[in-house]
Amino acid sequence: MDSNHFIKGRGAQHKPHNRFLAQEFSLEEESAIDEFTHLERPATQIFYETPKKIVNKVSSPDVGMEYSLNPYQGCEHGCVYCYARTTHEYWGYNAGLDFESKIIVKKNAAALLEKEILHSTWKARPIVLSGNTDCYQPIEQQLRITRSLLAVFAKYRHPVGIITKNTAFLNDLDLLKDLANDNLVRVILSITSLDEALRSKLEPRTASARKKLEAIEILTRNKVPVSIMTAPIIPGLNHHEIPAIIEAAAKRGAINAGYTVVRLNGTIKDVFQKWLQTHFPDRYKKVWSGVASLHGGKVNDSEWSRRMRGDGPEADIIRQLFDAARKKYMNGGKQIKLNTEIFRKGGNYKLFA
Repeated sequence: MDSNHFIKGRGAQHKPHNRFLAQEFSLEEESAIDEFTHLERPATQIFYETPKKIVNKVSSPDVGMEYSLNPYQGCEHGCVYCYARTTHEYWGYNAGLDFESKIIVKKNAAALLEKEILHSTWKARPIVLSGNTDCYQPIEQQLRITRSLLAVFAKYRHPVGIITKNTAFLNDLDLLKDLANDNLVRVILSITSLDEALRSKLEPRTASARKKLEAIEILTRNKVPVSIMTAPIIPGLNHHEIPAIIEAAAKRGAINAGYTVVRLNGTIKDVFQKWLQTHFPDRYKKVWSGVASLHGGKVNDSEWSRRMRGDGPEADIIRQLFDAARKKYMNGGKQIKLNTEIFRKGGNYKLFA
Protein backbone atom coordinates (compact mmCIF):
# COMPACT_ATOMS: atom_id res chain seq x y z
CA MET A 1 0.00 0.00 0.00
CA ASP A 2 1.25 3.49 -0.86
CA SER A 3 2.18 5.29 2.37
CA ASN A 4 0.25 8.34 1.11
CA HIS A 5 -2.91 6.24 1.26
CA PHE A 6 -2.24 4.79 4.73
CA ILE A 7 -5.27 5.24 6.98
CA LYS A 8 -4.05 6.67 10.27
CA GLY A 9 -5.85 5.61 13.43
CA ARG A 10 -7.12 2.38 11.89
CA GLY A 11 -5.67 -1.08 12.23
CA ALA A 12 -7.14 -2.64 9.10
CA GLN A 13 -6.25 -0.91 5.86
CA HIS A 14 -8.91 -2.38 3.58
CA LYS A 15 -12.35 -3.94 3.43
CA PRO A 16 -11.95 -7.68 2.88
CA HIS A 17 -14.68 -9.73 1.22
CA ASN A 18 -17.59 -10.75 3.44
CA ARG A 19 -18.07 -14.47 2.87
CA PHE A 20 -21.82 -14.16 3.55
CA LEU A 21 -22.48 -11.59 0.82
CA ALA A 22 -23.09 -12.53 -2.81
CA GLN A 23 -22.47 -8.96 -4.03
CA GLU A 24 -20.61 -5.97 -2.63
CA PHE A 25 -18.94 -2.71 -3.68
CA SER A 26 -15.14 -2.69 -3.70
CA LEU A 27 -12.26 -0.45 -4.75
CA GLU A 28 -10.15 -2.49 -7.15
CA GLU A 29 -7.47 -0.05 -8.30
CA GLU A 30 -6.22 2.72 -6.00
CA SER A 31 -4.22 4.43 -8.74
CA ALA A 32 -7.45 5.34 -10.54
CA ILE A 33 -8.67 7.44 -7.61
CA ASP A 34 -7.77 11.14 -7.56
CA GLU A 35 -8.99 11.70 -4.02
CA PHE A 36 -9.95 9.28 -1.28
CA THR A 37 -13.48 9.61 0.08
CA HIS A 38 -15.30 8.57 3.24
CA LEU A 39 -15.59 5.06 1.78
CA GLU A 40 -11.85 4.59 2.09
CA ARG A 41 -11.24 6.78 5.14
CA PRO A 42 -14.30 5.91 7.22
CA ALA A 43 -15.52 7.94 10.14
CA THR A 44 -17.00 6.00 13.02
CA GLN A 45 -20.70 5.27 12.63
CA ILE A 46 -23.02 4.18 15.44
CA PHE A 47 -25.90 1.76 14.94
CA TYR A 48 -28.38 0.88 17.67
CA GLU A 49 -29.70 -2.59 18.35
CA THR A 50 -32.37 -3.68 20.84
CA PRO A 51 -31.61 -7.33 21.59
CA LYS A 52 -33.86 -9.50 23.72
CA LYS A 53 -30.98 -11.09 25.62
CA ILE A 54 -27.62 -9.72 26.73
CA VAL A 55 -25.91 -12.34 28.94
CA ASN A 56 -24.19 -15.08 26.96
CA LYS A 57 -23.42 -18.57 28.22
CA VAL A 58 -19.84 -19.34 27.14
CA SER A 59 -19.49 -22.85 25.77
CA SER A 60 -15.79 -22.66 24.90
CA PRO A 61 -13.88 -24.42 27.71
CA ASP A 62 -10.61 -22.54 27.18
CA VAL A 63 -11.57 -18.86 27.57
CA GLY A 64 -11.75 -18.75 31.36
CA MET A 65 -15.30 -17.49 31.81
CA GLU A 66 -18.76 -18.96 32.22
CA TYR A 67 -20.82 -15.94 31.19
CA SER A 68 -20.01 -12.88 29.10
CA LEU A 69 -21.73 -9.64 28.22
CA ASN A 70 -20.79 -7.38 25.30
CA PRO A 71 -22.50 -3.97 25.21
CA TYR A 72 -20.89 -3.18 21.85
CA GLN A 73 -20.30 -5.13 18.63
CA GLY A 74 -17.38 -3.97 16.54
CA CYS A 75 -14.54 -2.09 18.21
CA GLU A 76 -12.90 1.26 17.51
CA HIS A 77 -9.64 0.12 19.05
CA GLY A 78 -8.68 -1.31 15.68
CA CYS A 79 -6.56 -4.20 16.98
CA VAL A 80 -5.48 -5.78 13.73
CA TYR A 81 -5.28 -9.30 15.17
CA CYS A 82 -8.68 -9.27 16.94
CA TYR A 83 -10.43 -12.64 16.78
CA ALA A 84 -13.84 -10.91 17.03
CA ARG A 85 -13.50 -9.26 13.61
CA THR A 86 -15.23 -12.14 11.83
CA THR A 87 -18.39 -11.69 13.94
CA HIS A 88 -19.06 -8.44 12.07
CA GLU A 89 -19.64 -10.42 8.90
CA TYR A 90 -22.89 -11.78 10.39
CA TRP A 91 -24.19 -8.19 10.40
CA GLY A 92 -23.47 -7.77 6.70
CA TYR A 93 -20.26 -5.80 7.31
CA ASN A 94 -16.65 -6.77 6.73
CA ALA A 95 -13.97 -7.82 9.19
CA GLY A 96 -11.61 -5.01 8.17
CA LEU A 97 -12.43 -1.32 8.28
CA ASP A 98 -16.14 -1.94 8.93
CA PHE A 99 -15.36 -3.77 12.17
CA GLU A 100 -13.61 -0.76 13.64
CA SER A 101 -15.77 2.00 12.12
CA LYS A 102 -19.34 0.61 12.27
CA ILE A 103 -20.14 0.11 15.94
CA ILE A 104 -23.35 -1.61 17.00
CA VAL A 105 -24.61 -0.43 20.38
CA LYS A 106 -26.92 -2.37 22.68
CA LYS A 107 -28.60 0.60 24.30
CA ASN A 108 -30.91 -1.48 26.52
CA ALA A 109 -28.05 -3.54 27.96
CA ALA A 110 -28.55 -2.52 31.61
CA ALA A 111 -32.28 -3.26 31.58
CA LEU A 112 -31.64 -6.66 29.99
CA LEU A 113 -28.95 -7.47 32.56
CA GLU A 114 -31.30 -6.58 35.41
CA LYS A 115 -34.03 -8.74 33.90
CA GLU A 116 -31.62 -11.66 33.50
CA ILE A 117 -30.26 -11.71 37.04
CA LEU A 118 -33.73 -11.20 38.54
CA HIS A 119 -35.03 -14.33 36.83
CA SER A 120 -36.12 -16.93 39.36
CA THR A 121 -33.65 -19.52 38.07
CA TRP A 122 -30.59 -17.27 38.00
CA LYS A 123 -27.79 -18.13 40.41
CA ALA A 124 -25.00 -15.63 40.94
CA ARG A 125 -21.77 -16.37 39.08
CA PRO A 126 -19.29 -13.91 37.60
CA ILE A 127 -20.33 -12.25 34.35
CA VAL A 128 -17.40 -10.91 32.32
CA LEU A 129 -17.79 -7.61 30.48
CA SER A 130 -16.21 -8.04 27.05
CA GLY A 131 -15.00 -11.44 26.02
CA ASN A 132 -15.63 -10.42 22.43
CA THR A 133 -15.33 -6.66 21.91
CA ASP A 134 -14.09 -4.08 24.39
CA CYS A 135 -16.60 -2.67 26.86
CA TYR A 136 -14.39 0.42 27.33
CA GLN A 137 -13.74 1.30 23.71
CA PRO A 138 -13.79 5.06 22.93
CA ILE A 139 -17.56 5.37 22.39
CA GLU A 140 -18.15 4.33 26.01
CA GLN A 141 -17.05 7.77 27.19
CA GLN A 142 -20.06 9.19 25.33
CA LEU A 143 -22.69 6.52 25.88
CA ARG A 144 -21.74 5.21 29.36
CA ILE A 145 -23.43 1.86 28.81
CA THR A 146 -20.72 -0.05 30.66
CA ARG A 147 -21.15 2.29 33.60
CA SER A 148 -24.89 1.57 33.64
CA LEU A 149 -24.08 -2.15 33.73
CA LEU A 150 -21.70 -1.70 36.67
CA ALA A 151 -24.45 0.19 38.49
CA VAL A 152 -26.72 -2.85 38.12
CA PHE A 153 -24.01 -5.18 39.41
CA ALA A 154 -23.44 -2.85 42.38
CA LYS A 155 -27.17 -2.55 43.15
CA TYR A 156 -27.63 -6.30 43.38
CA ARG A 157 -24.14 -7.08 44.75
CA HIS A 158 -23.42 -9.36 41.82
CA PRO A 159 -19.85 -10.36 40.79
CA VAL A 160 -18.43 -8.98 37.55
CA GLY A 161 -15.15 -9.24 35.64
CA ILE A 162 -13.78 -6.68 33.20
CA ILE A 163 -11.39 -7.31 30.31
CA THR A 164 -10.16 -4.24 28.46
CA LYS A 165 -7.33 -2.62 26.52
CA ASN A 166 -8.35 0.86 27.63
CA THR A 167 -8.12 2.84 30.87
CA ALA A 168 -11.52 4.54 30.71
CA PHE A 169 -12.63 2.36 33.63
CA LEU A 170 -11.00 5.01 35.82
CA ASN A 171 -14.10 7.11 35.10
CA ASP A 172 -16.03 4.44 37.01
CA LEU A 173 -13.61 4.14 39.90
CA ASP A 174 -16.38 4.96 42.39
CA LEU A 175 -18.38 1.90 41.32
CA LEU A 176 -15.29 -0.30 41.10
CA LYS A 177 -14.27 0.62 44.65
CA ASP A 178 -17.78 -0.10 45.91
CA LEU A 179 -17.80 -3.53 44.24
CA ALA A 180 -14.24 -4.29 45.39
CA ASN A 181 -15.23 -3.67 49.01
CA ASP A 182 -17.22 -6.92 48.82
CA ASN A 183 -14.84 -8.78 46.49
CA LEU A 184 -17.26 -8.43 43.58
CA VAL A 185 -14.97 -7.22 40.80
CA ARG A 186 -11.64 -7.80 39.16
CA VAL A 187 -10.10 -5.95 36.22
CA ILE A 188 -7.94 -7.65 33.60
CA LEU A 189 -5.93 -5.17 31.56
CA SER A 190 -4.44 -6.38 28.29
CA ILE A 191 -0.90 -5.15 27.57
CA THR A 192 0.45 -6.29 24.22
CA SER A 193 3.64 -4.23 24.04
CA LEU A 194 5.66 -1.62 25.92
CA ASP A 195 6.94 -0.35 22.57
CA GLU A 196 4.73 2.62 21.69
CA ALA A 197 5.75 2.54 18.02
CA LEU A 198 4.55 -1.06 17.74
CA ARG A 199 1.44 -0.51 19.89
CA SER A 200 0.28 2.44 17.79
CA LYS A 201 0.38 0.32 14.64
CA LEU A 202 -0.88 -2.94 16.10
CA GLU A 203 -3.80 -1.56 18.14
CA PRO A 204 -4.01 2.14 17.23
CA ARG A 205 -6.86 3.36 19.45
CA THR A 206 -6.04 1.50 22.64
CA ALA A 207 -4.42 3.20 25.63
CA SER A 208 -0.64 3.41 25.67
CA ALA A 209 1.34 1.06 27.91
CA ARG A 210 2.32 4.02 30.07
CA LYS A 211 -1.32 4.87 30.75
CA LYS A 212 -2.15 1.23 31.44
CA LEU A 213 0.66 0.94 33.97
CA GLU A 214 -0.49 4.16 35.66
CA ALA A 215 -4.02 2.75 35.77
CA ILE A 216 -2.75 -0.42 37.48
CA GLU A 217 -1.21 1.77 40.18
CA ILE A 218 -4.47 3.66 40.67
CA LEU A 219 -6.55 0.49 40.92
CA THR A 220 -4.07 -1.05 43.35
CA ARG A 221 -4.06 2.08 45.49
CA ASN A 222 -7.85 1.88 45.64
CA LYS A 223 -7.82 -1.84 46.48
CA VAL A 224 -9.40 -2.95 43.20
CA PRO A 225 -7.71 -6.23 42.17
CA VAL A 226 -6.08 -6.05 38.75
CA SER A 227 -4.36 -8.64 36.59
CA ILE A 228 -2.90 -8.41 33.11
CA MET A 229 -3.02 -10.36 29.89
CA THR A 230 0.07 -10.33 27.70
CA ALA A 231 -2.03 -10.96 24.66
CA PRO A 232 -1.71 -11.84 21.97
CA ILE A 233 1.86 -13.05 21.76
CA ILE A 234 3.13 -12.71 18.18
CA PRO A 235 6.47 -14.40 17.41
CA GLY A 236 8.91 -11.96 15.88
CA LEU A 237 6.97 -8.90 17.04
CA ASN A 238 6.37 -8.89 20.79
CA HIS A 239 7.26 -12.32 22.24
CA HIS A 240 10.55 -11.02 23.62
CA GLU A 241 8.69 -8.40 25.70
CA ILE A 242 6.92 -10.93 27.95
CA PRO A 243 9.31 -10.60 30.97
CA ALA A 244 9.43 -6.79 30.75
CA ILE A 245 5.63 -6.48 30.57
CA ILE A 246 5.09 -8.76 33.57
CA GLU A 247 7.81 -7.04 35.60
CA ALA A 248 6.42 -3.56 34.88
CA ALA A 249 2.86 -4.60 35.75
CA ALA A 250 3.93 -6.42 38.93
CA LYS A 251 5.89 -3.39 40.18
CA ARG A 252 2.69 -1.36 39.95
CA GLY A 253 0.52 -3.86 41.77
CA ALA A 254 -0.84 -6.37 39.24
CA ILE A 255 -1.43 -9.66 41.06
CA ASN A 256 -1.50 -12.10 38.17
CA ALA A 257 -0.87 -12.50 34.46
CA GLY A 258 -2.11 -14.65 31.62
CA TYR A 259 -1.38 -14.93 27.91
CA THR A 260 -2.67 -16.18 24.61
CA VAL A 261 -0.87 -16.56 21.30
CA VAL A 262 -2.17 -14.97 18.13
CA ARG A 263 -4.43 -17.00 15.87
CA LEU A 264 -5.74 -15.63 12.62
CA ASN A 265 -9.17 -17.15 12.14
CA GLY A 266 -11.18 -16.62 8.96
CA THR A 267 -10.83 -13.27 7.22
CA ILE A 268 -8.52 -11.98 9.98
CA LYS A 269 -5.72 -13.82 8.21
CA ASP A 270 -6.07 -11.45 5.24
CA VAL A 271 -6.39 -8.34 7.43
CA PHE A 272 -3.28 -9.21 9.45
CA GLN A 273 -1.28 -10.30 6.43
CA LYS A 274 -1.86 -7.01 4.62
CA TRP A 275 -1.07 -5.07 7.80
CA LEU A 276 2.16 -7.02 8.30
CA GLN A 277 3.28 -6.50 4.71
CA THR A 278 2.55 -2.77 5.03
CA HIS A 279 4.26 -2.08 8.36
CA PHE A 280 6.96 -4.76 8.62
CA PRO A 281 7.86 -5.92 5.10
CA ASP A 282 11.36 -6.81 6.28
CA ARG A 283 9.98 -9.12 8.98
CA TYR A 284 6.96 -10.41 7.11
CA LYS A 285 8.24 -13.91 6.29
CA LYS A 286 9.72 -14.45 9.76
CA VAL A 287 6.58 -13.35 11.63
CA TRP A 288 4.20 -15.21 9.33
CA SER A 289 6.27 -18.37 9.65
CA GLY A 290 6.39 -17.93 13.44
CA VAL A 291 2.61 -17.65 13.70
CA ALA A 292 2.15 -20.72 11.51
CA SER A 293 4.61 -22.68 13.63
CA LEU A 294 2.31 -22.21 16.63
CA HIS A 295 -0.60 -23.86 14.86
CA GLY A 296 0.82 -26.88 13.07
CA GLY A 297 1.81 -25.02 9.92
CA LYS A 298 -1.39 -22.98 9.65
CA VAL A 299 -2.01 -19.50 11.04
CA ASN A 300 -5.25 -20.58 12.70
CA ASP A 301 -6.16 -23.46 14.97
CA SER A 302 -9.66 -24.28 16.19
CA GLU A 303 -8.82 -27.06 18.64
CA TRP A 304 -9.75 -26.21 22.24
CA SER A 305 -6.88 -25.08 24.48
CA ARG A 306 -4.21 -25.56 21.81
CA ARG A 307 -5.62 -22.63 19.83
CA MET A 308 -4.92 -20.28 22.75
CA ARG A 309 -1.42 -21.47 23.68
CA GLY A 310 -0.15 -23.00 20.45
CA ASP A 311 1.91 -26.15 20.05
CA GLY A 312 5.48 -27.05 19.12
CA PRO A 313 8.93 -25.60 19.91
CA GLU A 314 7.92 -21.93 19.42
CA ALA A 315 4.96 -22.35 21.76
CA ASP A 316 7.19 -24.07 24.34
CA ILE A 317 9.62 -21.15 24.32
CA ILE A 318 6.77 -18.68 24.87
CA ARG A 319 5.31 -20.77 27.70
CA GLN A 320 8.67 -21.13 29.46
CA LEU A 321 9.40 -17.41 29.10
CA PHE A 322 5.98 -16.52 30.52
CA ASP A 323 6.08 -19.03 33.39
CA ALA A 324 9.56 -17.93 34.46
CA ALA A 325 8.60 -14.24 34.42
CA ARG A 326 5.37 -14.77 36.36
CA LYS A 327 7.17 -16.87 38.95
CA LYS A 328 9.95 -14.30 39.33
CA TYR A 329 7.88 -11.12 39.43
CA MET A 330 4.48 -12.30 40.70
CA ASN A 331 5.38 -15.34 42.81
CA GLY A 332 3.41 -17.47 40.37
CA GLY A 333 0.37 -15.19 40.42
CA LYS A 334 -2.58 -14.86 42.78
CA GLN A 335 -5.98 -16.22 41.77
CA ILE A 336 -9.07 -14.20 42.68
CA LYS A 337 -12.37 -15.96 43.35
CA LEU A 338 -15.18 -13.43 43.30
CA ASN A 339 -17.89 -13.40 45.94
CA THR A 340 -21.19 -15.04 44.92
CA GLU A 341 -22.66 -15.26 48.40
CA ILE A 342 -24.16 -11.80 48.87
CA PHE A 343 -26.18 -11.47 45.67
CA ARG A 344 -29.51 -9.87 46.58
CA LYS A 345 -32.40 -9.86 44.19
CA GLY A 346 -34.02 -7.13 46.23
CA GLY A 347 -31.33 -4.66 45.22
CA ASN A 348 -30.53 -1.97 47.77
CA TYR A 349 -33.85 -2.27 49.53
CA LYS A 350 -33.97 -4.00 52.93
CA LEU A 351 -37.00 -5.24 54.82
CA PHE A 352 -35.65 -3.98 58.13
CA ALA A 353 -33.57 -0.87 58.70
